[in-house]
Amino acid sequence: MSDFFHAFDISLVPAPGPDAAAPELFRGIYGMPMFVTIPTVDLPASVDFWTRGLGFFELFAIPGQLVHLRRWAFQDVLLVTAASAAQAPPEMSVSFACVLGQIDDIADAVRAVDAEAMTGPRDTTWNTRDLEVLTPENARVVFTAAKPFDASGEATAALRAAGIGVEEDDNGEHV
Repeated sequence: MSDFFHAFDISLVPAPGPDAAAPELFRGIYGMPMFVTIPTVDLPASVDFWTRGLGFFELFAIPGQLVHLRRWAFQDVLLVTAASAAQAPPEMSVSFACVLGQIDDIADAVRAVDAEAMTGPRDTTWNTRDLEVLTPENARVVFTAAKPFDASGEATAALRAAGIGVEEDDNGEHV
């Protein structure tokens, strides 16, 4: 028995699998439990990169000052105007969940905007496929997609070796 429960029951992120479908873009208003604020010296160029390259949409804007971007529900980014590059942030990192079927599409879109801005996709030892993108604001954005659980796979062996329990319980769920 485990103290953990099947968190996909409450998550917007679909359970991993070959038929996993991304949730619809969410245009509603809510209190944001998490978001990032990124200063930029070129607001239009940043908006173009985030929308065309990373699949975000503009929820609303205060012209010349702020653009609120969103992807899935609870994946919010505020781009704000910085007066100079000195006000731009040092490199920072934020990760956004996606599904496996989106990774190549995002990579293609980023490649069309700035092929030098991305690294990957690559498979990780923690059973995800990640695409890393460096935005014009020097923010490191990682799109991460869980891969289906494979009890005999290399990622599972690596997790077990690190002391992370990945055994299947009697309900067939991995814990």
